[in-house]
Amino acid sequence: MSSAIREWLNLGVRWFHVFAGILWVGQTYYFTWLDGQFSRAEKSAADGKPSPVWMVHSGGFYAVDKQKSLGVNPGQVRWFRWEAMMTWLSGLVLLTLVYYASSGLTDPDVAEISQGRAIAIGVAVLVGGWAIYDFAVRSFLGKSETVFAAFAFLMTAAISWGLLRVFSARAAYLHVGALFGTIMTLNVWERILPAQRKMIAAAEKGAVFDAKLSAQAKLRSKHNTFVAVPVVFLMISNHFPVATYGNRYSWEILVGLTVTGWAAAKVIRSA
Repeated sequence: MSSAIREWLNLGVRWFHVFAGILWVGQTYYFTWLDGQFSRAEKSAADGKPSPVWMVHSGGFYAVDKQKSLGVNPGQVRWFRWEAMMTWLSGLVLLTLVYYASSGLTDPDVAEISQGRAIAIGVAVLVGGWAIYDFAVRSFLGKSETVFAAFAFLMTAAISWGLLRVFSARAAYLHVGALFGTIMTLNVWERILPAQRKMIAAAEKGAVFDAKLSAQAKLRSKHNTFVAVPVVFLMISNHFPVATYGNRYSWEILVGLTVTGWAAAKVIRSA
């Protein structure tokens, strides 16, 4: 493949990846914001039934109401899922183009490791990272927000420390971002969507759906809003090597960027 074709392919996939990510993160934060509005309204409503959330946009007024039951045919329900999958798939293509199919993954000054072994480590981090996260959420660690946040911090610090001693610093940063993106995507496809399908199936039969399903989907969506900000920070770090991965304190900066992203997400969520 010529360098010109590779560059155009890189540019096209990157554009697609960024645009798909905008769609995904935008709708994630929008629905999280809506849920927060309804939660506050439920607490203040005398009968526990919140009024619709009124908004103005694009020359019109919009009133959104949260329903406890399904009042339409399931086929009329709008799903938000492909934005996540398209973002992740395009990111995987970029990861392959920039690192797995090139020499940017390893650095002989960091570690003497073959390309094949390095790729295996990268894939293992994505798969194993999701497995650890998912197990932690469903275990006793997920019962407390504070405990889980501390666990997430320690795991992020440990994984990033290890990657910085195997990969090139730039590749290490991007793999932490790719891990976060993988967790977000699998949250949608493996935890949120299955719960929503069960909710719709129960509503279609006129049965009361398990409240745990709604709580599970809501928790994973909440986690995604916290992960989204550091993902963006890590992705754009490519363009600022002196300040990030090329700095002598690259590990501390990576961890700091992650925590800063979590703090920023908390502020955004409460806005």
